[in-house]
Amino acid sequence: MSTEIKAPVFPESVAEGTVATWHKKPGEACERDELIVDIETDKVVLEVVAPADGVIEEIVKDEGDTVESGEVIGKFKAGAAGESKSDEGGDSGKEEKSEEPEAKSGEPAPSDTGSSAASGDAILSPAARKLAEENNVDPDAVKGTGKGGRVTKEDVQAHVDGAKSSAGSQAASEPAAAPAADVPAGERVEKRVPMTRLRASIAKRLVQAQTDAAMLTTFNEVNMKPVMELRKEYKEAFEKRHGIKLGFMSFFAKAATEALKRFPAVNASIDGNDMVYHGYQDIGVAVSTDRGLVVPVIRDVDALGLADIEKKIVEYGQKAKGGKLGIDEMTGGTFTITNGGIFGSLISTPILNPPQTAILGMHKIQERPMAVNGQVEILPMMYLALSYDHRMIDGKEAVQFLVAIKEMIEDPTRILLDV
Repeated sequence: MSTEIKAPVFPESVAEGTVATWHKKPGEACERDELIVDIETDKVVLEVVAPADGVIEEIVKDEGDTVESGEVIGKFKAGAAGESKSDEGGDSGKEEKSEEPEAKSGEPAPSDTGSSAASGDAILSPAARKLAEENNVDPDAVKGTGKGGRVTKEDVQAHVDGAKSSAGSQAASEPAAAPAADVPAGERVEKRVPMTRLRASIAKRLVQAQTDAAMLTTFNEVNMKPVMELRKEYKEAFEKRHGIKLGFMSFFAKAATEALKRFPAVNASIDGNDMVYHGYQDIGVAVSTDRGLVVPVIRDVDALGLADIEKKIVEYGQKAKGGKLGIDEMTGGTFTITNGGIFGSLISTPILNPPQTAILGMHKIQERPMAVNGQVEILPMMYLALSYDHRMIDGKEAVQFLVAIKEMIEDPTRILLDV
């Protein structure tokens, strides 16, 4: 008996989603609770699993199609996997051979490749045919990977490259000839990929932040030597006691929390004509993934220790890479920290994460000559950037906030003593 495969029920803030990936094809067996399809929304990727052992009977919504909450995206047949296997076991080798030249309606048989290529686009695409003619390639010798066995331009190019590679290995001892162009003139390869819903949502929010806010960025630099020495001295004991490595982000999260208490406007948000001051510190940590930038939120940072913060950062990082973050884990932050230094960024101007009014940018730790008490010393320095909404935060507050973070990082005892 067939059952409907439906899209998950989306949260209230999500209107619709997109079918991202079908992990199973029609007729392919799957086990109960096995992942069969991903639905991507503008915030998270939702997974749909098999309701029982069986097979995918039909795909109603293809990859890239837009779906609404609870909409039917396919059909599933429970217990059909065993039936398919028994049917296949009953077929004789002779029957399998007799079925081989047959084709589905609208699809040419594999044995018709040559005639189809000569007659039109049934097997050979126009670009592939042109490339094959220019390189004197027999279409019958090219294995098609496109839909319905269609030979694509990439298939022909791969065949040409393979032939060149074989010829080159045989003539390795001969003088090298002038390199031939990999792609014929006028046939430069391009790949067009639709923007994912998540990346499109990120782009929209970033543009909105720049058009709706009076955004300004102030910079400072911080000497990382005290924190690096503290980390070096206690990293083994810290990891042994808490089971997690001590990083730099937890120090900045705690320093930011103390600075947010002193300058409430930096921890506030704008809602229409109202300024909303938050009596708690929920700090978002920007995480880069293949699907785009996500910002999971660490709640009540003021009540957490360094180990708790590090554990949350690792947990969110693993969830983000696997597309497992929930919407509740990415909403409601009051302040954001982003670290471009892990990619080598020396300085940047981070963009606000609406409706928040400020974001702190960390960067690469770079050794530089610095003047210390009239002497030149080589110190590990980091540029800090604070982007803020000037409608809510005055320049004086922004500068003092950044200086407060600088002082606490350069003397971590201040965080403990709250001075």
